Amino acid sequence: MTNTGSNIERILDTGGFVVTSECGPPRGADAGVVRKKGELLRGVVDAVNVTDNQTSVVRMSSLSACVILKEMGFDPILQMVCRDRNRIALQSDLLGAAALGINNVLCLSGDHQKFGDHPQAKNVFDIDSIQLIQAVRRMRDEGKFIGGEEIKGKPVLFIGAAANPFADPFEIRAPRLGKKVKAGCEFIQTQCIYNLERFERWMAMVRDRGLHEKCAILAGVTPFKSVGMAKYMKNQVPGMDVPDEMIERMKGVPKEKQTEEGIKICVETIQRLREIPGVRGIHIMAIEWEDRVSEIAKAAGLLPRPQLP
Repeated sequence: MTNTGSNIERILDTGGFVVTSECGPPRGADAGVVRKKGELLRGVVDAVNVTDNQTSVVRMSSLSACVILKEMGFDPILQMVCRDRNRIALQSDLLGAAALGINNVLCLSGDHQKFGDHPQAKNVFDIDSIQLIQAVRRMRDEGKFIGGEEIKGKPVLFIGAAANPFADPFEIRAPRLGKKVKAGCEFIQTQCIYNLERFERWMAMVRDRGLHEKCAILAGVTPFKSVGMAKYMKNQVPGMDVPDEMIERMKGVPKEKQTEEGIKICVETIQRLREIPGVRGIHIMAIEWEDRVSEIAKAAGLLPRPQLP
């Protein structure tokens, strides 16, 4: 691994277990919203993802929100999607992020605009997430733009991407991760995990290829707020695998106790994930529910976090 100044890279280099979470920027220009969410995560996580117009809905830019969190003392992870920008704009934003002291980038393709609040918008998808990973690695390691020209002042970024162990066809999920690792990916944050048996099978395929030794796997979890949310995740979110027994478990408690049951399931999932060989960290996705991340991390035995110089 390279010395990027990334907090999560330093923890991984010392053999530590990483904890990350997410911060969704507001649908406006109020920096106070970002700061409020940041305060809820202070001392709880090692780095914070800042989503990039998630679900194709217009929000404050990921880069701006990253800078606000950086000023608060966080190590932000800049999410960057290929949906909205061509290769010129993507490379420009990478240079700008590095210049502002952002140490991590998560390379994503991005949700299609038809799912968002501007379905009539024209998408770009000039390059895909694997090509974006390659571009970041080349800019950092070779000091070259995609077009081959030399960069005067290389951007130094720890390179991440996402992986969905549950999408079909299942047998290509580990080979697809292999492509991202070959392109230069150094850490992976997975889709939310509910079907632990299937995730364990995916991890076995990852280990068989030695990918866990080349790239840190951070296992994603999202707590259920209600049985309705569990059903929605199962039936309406593509690539999600929610076992029926988990929905039945949520059904089995009174409505007023479903939130606590959802958090209990999340904590149990984290504890099982920590036992799986090759899992190097946990990514807690609780967008607009940041106030419960501390509770989840504490109950799962993830606190206190290491204090690095």
